[in-house]
Amino acid sequence: MRPMDYYELLGVTRTASAEEIKSSYRKLALKFHPDRNKEEGAAEKFAQINEAYAVLSDTEKRAHYDRFGSAPSAGMGGGDPFGGMGGAGFDPMDLFEQLFGGAMGGMGGRGGQRGPARGEDIETEAFVTLQQARAGEEVEVNIDRLTDCEHCHGSKTEPGGKPPIKCTTCGGSGAVRAQARTIFGVVETQNVCPTCKGEGQMLVDPCTVCKGRGRTLKAEQVKVKLPKGIDEGYRIRVAGMGNEGAGGNGDLYVHIEMQKHPELRREAEHLIYPAKIGFATAALGGQVTVPTLDGPQVVEIKAGTQHGELHRLRGQGMPRLQASGSGDLIVEYDVVVPKPSQMNDQAKEALRAYAAAMGDEIYEKHEGFFDKVGKIFRGD
Repeated sequence: MRPMDYYELLGVTRTASAEEIKSSYRKLALKFHPDRNKEEGAAEKFAQINEAYAVLSDTEKRAHYDRFGSAPSAGMGGGDPFGGMGGAGFDPMDLFEQLFGGAMGGMGGRGGQRGPARGEDIETEAFVTLQQARAGEEVEVNIDRLTDCEHCHGSKTEPGGKPPIKCTTCGGSGAVRAQARTIFGVVETQNVCPTCKGEGQMLVDPCTVCKGRGRTLKAEQVKVKLPKGIDEGYRIRVAGMGNEGAGGNGDLYVHIEMQKHPELRREAEHLIYPAKIGFATAALGGQVTVPTLDGPQVVEIKAGTQHGELHRLRGQGMPRLQASGSGDLIVEYDVVVPKPSQMNDQAKEALRAYAAAMGDEIYEKHEGFFDKVGKIFRGD
């Protein structure tokens, strides 16, 4: 049987960055999570992608895998080959909860801390239009968050089943002590209990729905209020909308991504509209319709407008974030020179007459008349 290819499992290349690996894992973990996917083989696939991520997300383990084609054995470096799982072996659900947690870290604050653990923070993205950002609208985002199991109400025990018992390893403290001899003398350390993983108790009849975890994954829609003028790269914190926990809920962090406008380009608080005009209009003047965020607006083009010249519509840009006033909508003129194939004989003759009237010599054999005209208007 061919061994699993971790890169193939996560759908990334062997040169993928840590962020690419993490992003791919997030999508696959949500897709095959046993609380969401009841298809046959989903649980096995979920365990496989977690195993792959556990190796490829660790620099040393990934280097070993790239070199030898296998994960480091349990004998290398001592302890569990997947490490950091409390010494109790690899549990895909533990890895899932660690990764989809946030600032509280992998073990949800269980490392010897007293009191109930706070829920983990979670992250998502919101794709926002210029109109929404300008008005400071409310947008909806879809999230998957861990909430109290509706079957056992977070108790982790099957309703009507036997209650948990005190952990026989740590005596209910949730931590174990050990002594180590160092050059400074004997040092006492305290670690999370490997048997109960810091809970202080062991389940006798775990909940049949959440498998004794106390939480299940739930899809929700959350409304997020945008500050006026918000731009790409910012993130918004929604308090209490992260994963649920006995010590309080985590937070939701929404990363803002701006949708491209079909005609306008944003630069900080300013909006740029590249207006293509013919050189006759540039020379004689005319009008252009500008697609502002308040609707189309006709702008007068002055005679003698040059290629690259700017025209400002004051205050019609984006609101300045956390400041007063707004930026401008800037019309950037792009004088377009037609190619010979785009002109009929009448247009060509008119240009020849123009050149003669302006005293512009024509060197058709050397550069070509239209190439010369094109260079004049492009500023070459």
